[in-house]
Parts: sequence; C-alpha cells; structure tokens
Amino acid sequence: MRKEQGVTLTGFMVVAVILIFCLLFAFKIGPSYFEYWTIKKQLKALAADPVSREPNRRNFEAAFAARQTLENIKSIGAGDVLITKEGNDVLLSAEYSSKVHLFGNLSACMDFAPDSK
Repeated sequence: MRKEQGVTLTGFMVVAVILIFCLLFAFKIGPSYFEYWTIKKQLKALAADPVSREPNRRNFEAAFAARQTLENIKSIGAGDVLITKEGNDVLLSAEYSSKVHLFGNLSACMDFAPDSK
C-alpha cells in the first residue's frame, strides 16, 4: 500500500498566512531601506565631487539640495549632513530615524547612519 504525500489544506493555509504577513512587513519597511541606500549612494557621489571638497558649505548644500530633489530624499536635509576630513578624503555622514506604522498600535522604528565610505 502506497502512502499519499503532499501538503494538507491546513498546512497550506498556515504557510500562506505566514508568507503574506512577511510580505506585508517587507512592503511596509522596504521604502525606508531603499531611501537609506539612495542617501548612501548620493553621499558617496558628493564625496567624490570636487564641489564638496571646497571649504564652502553653501556650495555643498546647493549640490545636496539638487540631488535631494532629484532622488526624492525626504528623511534628511543638507543641514543634517556632517562633513569631516580624513587625510585628503572628505567623509560625509548623517544619522536619522524612520518610524513606519505597521498596523494597530504597532510601529517599526529604524535608525540609519549612512556615510560616504
């Protein structure tokens, strides 16, 4: 006698609910991580740009504002970016938090610290 193999309806429903919950969670917090990666990419590009190597903060803020508008960055502004020098290299960094409402009274709070390294 051969034993049947496969997934029961109950097993399938449990796996489907868990998968849907995980996907909804990823869709909620995903945009915050995409913005973090965009900010990190823009900080790297600005650190390599000759405009940011000048001691004039106003030129840097104008260059950042242009990239901020183009890339739709809303979490930080040009004033939130810390500019430091390490030898001949310029290091740009920022710190910010992002709070995302999940459901009910549950929210996810994420702390980010992008830099130009």
